[in-house]
Amino acid sequence: MFKKVIFLLSLLIITACSSSKPTIRTSKPSTPITRKVKKPVQKQTSNSTVKNENENTPEVLEATSKVKVTPEMVIKYIEDFKETAKNNMRQFGVPASITLAQGILESGVGTGTLSQKANNHFGIKCHKEWTGPSVLFDDDSEKECFRKYKDPAESYRDHSLFLTSRSRYDSLFELPQGDYKAWAKGLKNAGYATDPKYPDKLISLIERYNLHQYDVEVVGKSAIQTKSNSEIITTKEEYVVVKGDTLYSLSKKFNISVDELKKKNNIKSDSLSVGQKISVK
Repeated sequence: MFKKVIFLLSLLIITACSSSKPTIRTSKPSTPITRKVKKPVQKQTSNSTVKNENENTPEVLEATSKVKVTPEMVIKYIEDFKETAKNNMRQFGVPASITLAQGILESGVGTGTLSQKANNHFGIKCHKEWTGPSVLFDDDSEKECFRKYKDPAESYRDHSLFLTSRSRYDSLFELPQGDYKAWAKGLKNAGYATDPKYPDKLISLIERYNLHQYDVEVVGKSAIQTKSNSEIITTKEEYVVVKGDTLYSLSKKFNISVDELKKKNNIKSDSLSVGQKISVK
């Protein structure tokens, strides 16, 4: 009997010891559980950082062609076309600053769809007199006809011809070539654009990127406005031809014969070009 009691007590002790072991084991998983909670917190912090970096976007300009461009792209465009604009100013009398500013806006610095497809940087439509290549493009209406050029320089030249060949723009060529503000407002008044802010956009671009310097390079720093009809004369006694000028009218204006004018300027024909510089004394 005594042996049975001893045996039962031994079993009870062994059972009690074995039942206490799970208590030790359940304390160990607490560390992994804590680590699992930390991981999502780290991911959230990383995502938040990326979002803040994306918010620091560069400054952009929005062109009328519905594209956004950086100032660096505008500067490159100016470098590419400033000489073309200056040459057109000499030949046709349209200020280089105005031409460049319009090109920036109308073409989206050459990234707009029309300029990419047709080298058309000024959105010039076909009109009835156009016999060259064309493309169809949705503008005010669906599938409108726009002129297509082999090179953007042809678009620049056609832009100057467009302004000089239409009577509604005649008043522009009575303005001083150095007065870009008057030209910007004159374009709007003549019906070139319907956007009421169009002159302000041109003026802002000209002043921001110092486009007026190219006008000065063409007409000279000492260009002044005369009292008659705003022609440009320099201190070197040169006259810049405006639309409507002829050798005869200039001979009367400056009291010099036609033959003398032709001889002084080595002119072989009787025709003059808008923007051409003429020595008058």
